[in-house]
Amino acid sequence: MQMPSKTHHTAVAVLPPSELWEPIQVIRRQYDRHMHRWMPHINLLYPFFPAAHFSKVLPLLTTACAQVRVFEVTLTSFQFFTHASGAATLWLQPEPREALDHLQATLRTVFPVCDDLSRFTNGFTPHLSVGQFRSRHTLQPVLDSLQASWQPLRISLTAIALLWRQAAEPFQVAHWVPLAPPTASSPPSMRGGVV
Repeated sequence: MQMPSKTHHTAVAVLPPSELWEPIQVIRRQYDRHMHRWMPHINLLYPFFPAAHFSKVLPLLTTACAQVRVFEVTLTSFQFFTHASGAATLWLQPEPREALDHLQATLRTVFPVCDDLSRFTNGFTPHLSVGQFRSRHTLQPVLDSLQASWQPLRISLTAIALLWRQAAEPFQVAHWVPLAPPTASSPPSMRGGVV
């Protein structure tokens, strides 16, 4: 299928259940300048195709997601990226990361041009951003303090979100795309909560 140019107004992402947002949002209100643009999220494909083409990409997303069974991850600890400018981004690490790696790789087989998040030196790194800092030096005491009090959050991932926004408006969910149900031998799924 001939696909249009990608846009930063859409994304394919994992969202924690809204009832688990508040511990994350408390941190983001203080440190994340993107707080009003994005809900808590882990991007899988970004940028993505324009919303006008969602009717074409949705069947492909649905087929890809049917190959990945529901799974759980836990937001366990804080990590950071250091950028070429010297600035740093603080983020929550989902563990185990292998299931997210597999999900993202499955989506990329369907949308190979959406490889932006895989082009980094270490490849795709699933993460939930919570703040930006001028340097690693200014970030480190915040990371240490947050880690000392953080209660890990367990998330059951049953669907991914197709997101879009208009101009400067916040992102919103256009479609939920379900993952495959667990096998009969899988343990009962948990909706998510504090571990």
